[in-house]
Amino acid sequence: MKVIGITGKSGSGKSTFASLLSKKLNCKCVDVDEVGHQALFQPDIFKELCDKFGIGVLDENGKIDRKKVGNIVFADKQKMNILTDLTWNYMNKTLDNFLQQTNNFMILDWILLPYTEYWNKCSFKILVLSDDIERKNKVIERDHISEEYFYKRDSASVDYSTFKFDYIVKNDYQPQTLNELVEKITIL
Repeated sequence: MKVIGITGKSGSGKSTFASLLSKKLNCKCVDVDEVGHQALFQPDIFKELCDKFGIGVLDENGKIDRKKVGNIVFADKQKMNILTDLTWNYMNKTLDNFLQQTNNFMILDWILLPYTEYWNKCSFKILVLSDDIERKNKVIERDHISEEYFYKRDSASVDYSTFKFDYIVKNDYQPQTLNELVEKITIL
């Protein structure tokens, strides 16, 4: 199986591009951030998270509020490391299970992909870039967050060296652009 890694900052269009490419290749696309979100619902992780960060991370229904967790971890690298340590085993097992499938292709869509062991498992690597102002406006509207929260979250994000990629997609947020770029991707 060939693993295709797609990465880019939040709001760059990486997930949209990954979805379009998975349809073209008729393959599974794993949104790894979503796997991390699912980890928060695991009873042992839920309990440990509340023990470490307090019940202030819960919403009115007693569920983990990711924005509250984000306010904590995006402002404090040590707390981000605690969250990563809590969720990593679940994420690792889940990703390894996906990678054991016998499909021709699988796409991993993940902001942090180049900083993990899964980067080296990718046989084809794609970076999605976009204008930072348009990206900010898109994320604020999509996620219903403030500009302050966007900058806090974005400052905890990563930077990418463009030489590490097989293909760089420049998203201009025009609907036809990503479709055209997907058609130009040739994966041997």
